[in-house]
Amino acid sequence: MVHFPSKLHWPDASQHFECTELGRTIAGAERQVGHSHTVLTGDLNMNPFEAGVVAANGLNATMVRSRALKQSRTVQDKDYTFFFNPMWGHFGDGELKPPGTYYYASDEHVNYYWNMFDQVLIRPSLVERLPRDGVEILTSAAGASLVARNGRPDKSAGSDHLPLLFRLDL
Repeated sequence: MVHFPSKLHWPDASQHFECTELGRTIAGAERQVGHSHTVLTGDLNMNPFEAGVVAANGLNATMVRSRALKQSRTVQDKDYTFFFNPMWGHFGDGELKPPGTYYYASDEHVNYYWNMFDQVLIRPSLVERLPRDGVEILTSAAGASLVARNGRPDKSAGSDHLPLLFRLDL
């Protein structure tokens, strides 16, 4: 599990370099235990398309199952193991689901409004164990709504982020 610092306190470059360090740490731990059945989840405070998440020397997360199942990609004669990132499929308007996990509106020129800061990344060895509907952005818990009337995360209900629920068939 991971919780990276907020974009309010860390610039994009620092987040990218932290992903590089995390990627190295994960690869080292996988070598030590002798397998790569790794699931990384938490608040990355980055969207799935940001450099730290998709860069080969970062988390090397791809949105496409078939690409992830190729195990790795080679950049400058070095192999980098993929993560599969199913969160891409949860972006945008859809029936009965929020278009992200975190909402932020600003008066800046570039504003995504909805972000997917909360993610689950899965190594290729587990991709087939994640059903196509195996990840859900929760809008309620224990009968209580986690979203306000405007459909955005309700900070008074516990968090400004919406949580994830994911299922692996093991």
